Amino acid sequence: MKTLVKNMLSESQIDRLRDARLLFKESRAVRLATAAQTNGLRIASSAKPLATAYYSLLSRQFQREERAVLLGLAKYHAELQEDDANVFLMRRNVHRLEKGISMQSRRPVFAKDYILETVNVYRKVVDAPERSSESSAESLHWAFDVLSEYFNVVGRDPVLDHAREVFGKCPPPVGRRAAGNRIPYKRNLKEHSVSFEQLKQLAIKRRSVRWFEQKSVPRDLLDKAFTVAGLSPSACNRQPFRFLVYDDPKMISTVSSLPGGTIGWKHQIPVMIAVVGSLDAFYSEKDRHVIYIDGALAAMSFAYALETLGLSSCICNWPDIESHERRAEKVLGLKGYERPVMFIAVGYPNPDAMVAYSQKRPIEVMRTYNSPIKEP
Repeated sequence: MKTLVKNMLSESQIDRLRDARLLFKESRAVRLATAAQTNGLRIASSAKPLATAYYSLLSRQFQREERAVLLGLAKYHAELQEDDANVFLMRRNVHRLEKGISMQSRRPVFAKDYILETVNVYRKVVDAPERSSESSAESLHWAFDVLSEYFNVVGRDPVLDHAREVFGKCPPPVGRRAAGNRIPYKRNLKEHSVSFEQLKQLAIKRRSVRWFEQKSVPRDLLDKAFTVAGLSPSACNRQPFRFLVYDDPKMISTVSSLPGGTIGWKHQIPVMIAVVGSLDAFYSEKDRHVIYIDGALAAMSFAYALETLGLSSCICNWPDIESHERRAEKVLGLKGYERPVMFIAVGYPNPDAMVAYSQKRPIEVMRTYNSPIKEP
């Protein structure tokens, strides 16, 4: 029968049949492999111990994050043991005091469990000139003002009285003003300098721009946008991120090659920015994702501010790929506890270039009111 079929078909037809059989076998093998992988993932995800075993034995995807988190924790706690001068601890605790002062039904005594710690860390930071670049005069003035207000409003208590005495011996920041004003305040709700329609138009105008005019971007304009970025929300006001700005052509060429998606247009980027998160700002693993949340909030404010200054940007995605992470760590000179959050290309938009329309998802899909919940 096979001989009869071969005699009836041409050589090219026989080759096509052979190729079709091979493709069928390959596709069947792919389907089987995919099914096996799916079943394996389903089993591994069915219980926490199995998930831990999967990522401990079969996958290395989280190893860099695990090491970075541990390095950050080690640095955070080492600073506390060595000299107590942890800037992130100071910022976190001072902000906690702010929230307590702002409570409408404020208790006469609060923050007993961390007020002495806060006073001591402020004392250490203000006495540590080598930390001036991290703490900044503005942060120290803010901490001093909030602590002063705290001791003005709280009642009498042995713990608070002791902390008050210690604080009274602390030196004020250099250049201290006569009266502090960096304390909780009432907003003027009657002032609305930006209407909803103006904000909406700004959001519509902002699009990812990949083609720029070939002219330099003034650093003072970038700093204006960074000032707005620094006003973004941040968990306990720690702001665990920094912006690495590159406007040197040779450096731009190297840094622009780090994120994916820049092939074909990276050669004409005027400024490239790396948003870097620092995991040494946290005392616990529970905060390991805050660098991405806070970094992204700041980046969005930065992008909007650029548009008001006649500049545009393209935020480049940064997938967690080990080979990319190693290269970025080496090129940018990052510490082990620092992680790239994203990259941002910035410049004057080319008026003759096009941008993607980028249809956004409808509001009905994005939001749900009063989704069903279950009582815990």
